Order: sequence, then structure tokens, then C-alpha cells
Amino acid sequence: MTMITLSQNEQPVSGGGFRVDVSRGKRVGRVSSEWFSRPDDERYLDLTELYDAVHGRAECGQARTVESKSIRVEAKRDNVERLALIVPGRDEPVAPTHWSFGQLCTLVGAPTSYLRQLPGALSGINLQHGLLSHRAELVKTLEADSGRVELRAVTGPDYGRIWDHELVAAVMRIAGNGVGDTRWKVPGVLDWATMTHNPFVDVTKDTTTLYASDRDVFLFLVDDTNPIEAGRLPDGSPDLYFRGFYCWNSEVGSKTLGIASFYLRAVCMNRNLWGVENFEKITIRHSKFAAQRFAHEAAPALTSFANSSPAPFVAGIKAARGRIVAQTDEDRDSFLRKGGFSKSETAKIIETVLGEENRKPESVFDFVQGITALARSKSHQDARLELEGRAKRLMERSI
Repeated sequence: MTMITLSQNEQPVSGGGFRVDVSRGKRVGRVSSEWFSRPDDERYLDLTELYDAVHGRAECGQARTVESKSIRVEAKRDNVERLALIVPGRDEPVAPTHWSFGQLCTLVGAPTSYLRQLPGALSGINLQHGLLSHRAELVKTLEADSGRVELRAVTGPDYGRIWDHELVAAVMRIAGNGVGDTRWKVPGVLDWATMTHNPFVDVTKDTTTLYASDRDVFLFLVDDTNPIEAGRLPDGSPDLYFRGFYCWNSEVGSKTLGIASFYLRAVCMNRNLWGVENFEKITIRHSKFAAQRFAHEAAPALTSFANSSPAPFVAGIKAARGRIVAQTDEDRDSFLRKGGFSKSETAKIIETVLGEENRKPESVFDFVQGITALARSKSHQDARLELEGRAKRLMERSI
């Protein structure tokens, strides 16, 4: 892999961090949302620990296709009344999880929230009626026997399961344990006081970005000890980026499989991504041939990004910086209006660049940074994404 060697002026500043300018690019909050919502038992300190957990639950799982009309619903009373399913091929009853109960209701067209409120016997009667009249006739179950037999998932018969441990294994092939035995690792933290990103931070439950619950897995890793210089900032200091990616999956059908790769300038303590550029994403629905698509498309794409040279990205940034498209106010207005921006948007973009750079925009890169900065100010996600998309297309046309 070709990386750019930093000169003496671009070595880590005191304290082990790299100076960054997070006013550029865009902010991505997806990892932060995961970080805020995960309890301690869904946080893992390295990829080996995460793999063992998700692989272990797959090992005690059994997937099969059964006729929906052959499933029997019973209401059992211990201290509380619970539903249990009698599934063909298994003698003991199977207890639906909260997630699989909702899936079962959706499959047979029953109102999930309503059935949850009914006494167990009444809920069971309604669910049984739905199974007996289920038009699709077949369902695919995922049962797990870890001392108590549970129904982890129930889907349509053509559901293409990609196991969580398969995704984790694909990441481990490029990232090892994810905490330092390769260049790919759990990210460090941005120090807002000095505006430096410090890659050397202990991985704890508070700082980890490796997550798994009973219904999904999510991983975020960066290459933040090997910064890439893509031009200079107005003060002459290097504009430094790191490479990063996150990926997710659900083997029980709660979400698609996806991989997002990008360049970024920093990650703060609450795991917001700052200064993101070149964001690319692929998703795979769990349809009939999902496993083949993962093997032939997603996993190779992840490996390719991990092993690729940043040279095309750097060349694109430099080309955009070097392409001067406006030198007068009339040029600036004309360039943006021809790009489809309204009169008010044009004024705000120019004002934003002037405020952040202390000069008016001249290059394509200047305009792109102004557009993404304006996008960050939008409270509605649709408006923000629409502006960011226009900035990306503008950048791509300049290369």
C-alpha cells in the first residue's frame, strides 16, 4: 500500500496527536448513534472477543423451513403467562424472543403492538389463526438452544442469511484483532482544546466501536496512525486525513448488510466523524442470493479499500484545489447558479467560505467546502443529504 510520508512539519504534535481542521468536509453521526445506544453488554474490546460471541450463538442455532400451518401456538403459565411455539421436528416448545414475535406477527399480517397487549391465551389464538391462513405457506425459522430453546428469527422462505460472524471474520482478515496488531484499529479521540486527533487511546467500554446485540453487529475501524496529506490549509499546515470504514449486519433480519468507506479528519469522544470526504456505501438485502453477493461483492470491496493506495483520493483533492473557476463576484454567482443553486444558497455558500477561510471561494474545492459547511447547518436530514450530494457531484466533475 502506498502511503504519503510526512515531513518533519507533519509529524505528530506533542502528546501524540495530529493537527486537523474539522471545519472542512461533513460530519457523519451514524457511529455516534450506535455509541449512545449500546449498553455495556453489547460493547466488545477487540474483534476476537466479538467474533467468539457471535460465532458461538451461530453454533447453537438451527435454521430450517417449515409449513406455517404446522406450527402450534400455546400459552404457558409460569409466574407469568408466556407464549410458546411447537415447531415440527422439535419435541420441546420454542420461546419466541421479543424480536421474533414481532416478525411472526408481521408475516401473518397481525397487529404486533395489539397482540403484545392481550393476555397470552388471546394473543395465541389470534396468532394461530394467522398461521393457519398464511398465504405464503412456508416460513424459515432460526432456533437457538443455549439451555433454553428460543426462536431468534422467523422470515420468509427465501431469506438469504448472512451470519454476523461471517462479516466479523471478513473484517478480521484485514484488521486482526482491531486494536493494534494491524494498521486498522478502534479510533482514537479528537482533543477539541488543541484540535489534534490522538490515535493512541486505550480501548475501553467507553471508547470501543465494536458492537453486537442479539439482533445485529456493528463495527467501525480507522487507519488513524498513518495520516494522508491532501494539500495545505490556508495557514500552510497540512490538511490531514485518515481512512475509515464501518459495517453492519443482522442475521435475524432487523437490517441489511452494509459497508461504508470514507476519508475523515477526526473522531471525537462521542464517536462523531468529522471532516468526512469521499463517502461510499454498499448495501445487500438478505434476499435469496445474499450470501453469494457478500462473498463476491462486499467482502472483496472491503479488502480492496483496506489495501488500496490513497493516491486517487489525494489527486482528486489536489485537482479540485487547483481548478480555479471564479475570480470575481460575478464569476462566483455564475458558477453556483449554473450548478443549480438558488440566489439565497449562492450568497450563503460564498459567505460561509469567507467566514471560514477569510477569503472568497475561487477553486472547485473552495466551493465544495462551502456547500458541505452549509449542509451541516441544515436541521433536516433530507436537505442536508441533498446538499452533500450536490457537493460530491461538483467534486467528481472537477477530477
